[in-house]
Amino acid sequence: MSHLQSQTVSDAVENIIKQAETELPDDVIAALKNAMTSEDNTTAKAQLSVILENIKIADNRTIPMCQDTGILVFFVEIGRQVCIDFDLDAAIIQGVRQATLSVPLRPNAVDPLTRKNSGDNTGDGLPDINYSFVDRDALTISVAPKGAGSENMSALRMLKPTRIDLIKQFVVESVLKAGGMPCPPIVVGVGIGGSFDKSARLAKRALLRDLDHMDEYEQEILDTINSLGIGPMGLGGRTTALAVHVDKAHCHTASLPVAVNIQCWANRHASVILRAEDD
Repeated sequence: MSHLQSQTVSDAVENIIKQAETELPDDVIAALKNAMTSEDNTTAKAQLSVILENIKIADNRTIPMCQDTGILVFFVEIGRQVCIDFDLDAAIIQGVRQATLSVPLRPNAVDPLTRKNSGDNTGDGLPDINYSFVDRDALTISVAPKGAGSENMSALRMLKPTRIDLIKQFVVESVLKAGGMPCPPIVVGVGIGGSFDKSARLAKRALLRDLDHMDEYEQEILDTINSLGIGPMGLGGRTTALAVHVDKAHCHTASLPVAVNIQCWANRHASVILRAEDD
C-alpha cells in the first residue's frame, strides 16, 4: 500500500497551478498558431499574433498570462492502491493558498451575497474539487483555472427528449450570443445527458481534452461556429473557436440536459501524478 504526505500534495498543487497560469499546453499553442496561419483577415491575424506574444512573455517571465487568474477547478483521480490517511481536501486547499502568494494569483473568491473576498482564493465550496476512483497506483490531480469572462457566457438548457435536433442549434446560439465577451478564439465544452448538474460537469471536464481530437459531430459544430465570423476577440475572422468537445452521459428517458461551458483562448490546465514508496 502506497502512502502520500499532506505537504507533498500541497506543494504539487501549488506547482501545477503555477504551470497552468504561466504556460499553455502544447496543443493549445499549436491550435493558435494554425489559426494565425489560416486567417486571411488582417485584424484577426494581428489579434492572434498578440495572443501568442502574450503567451511567450508569460512563459519566459513565469508570470500569469491573464490578469484574471480564475477560480481553481480540480479533477482528482484516486488510485485504489493509494493510501490517503490525511484530509485531501485540506491539502489541496493549502496548495491553493500557497499558490495565491507564490505565483501570485489575484484573489477571486467572494461570498456570493456579501461579496466579501476571502483573500486567498478559497471559501465555501472553493476550490471546486471533483473526485473519482481509478484502478491505478497513483493520485492524479488536474487543475483548470476558470476566468469569469468565459464562464459567464456558459449556458444550460433542459431540452425535450424528442428534440435532439436542437442540440447543435443551442450550442451555436450560445456562442453567437457570447460574441467577443469570452475572449475568442474559444474552446467549447458541451455536456449532453446526465442530469441538470451532471451535464454542466461534463461540459467543463470536456475542456481538458486535447484540442486536435474531435469526431465528426464535434467538427460539424465547430465549422458552423467558425462560419459566424465573430473571430479573435470578436473583431471578425474565421477563427471563433479552436475546438468543440462533447462529453455524454446516459440520462432519464424524459429529459435531455445540454450544457455549454465556454473557455477563452487561454485554455489553462495542468496535471501531476503522485506516487509514494510502498511500506
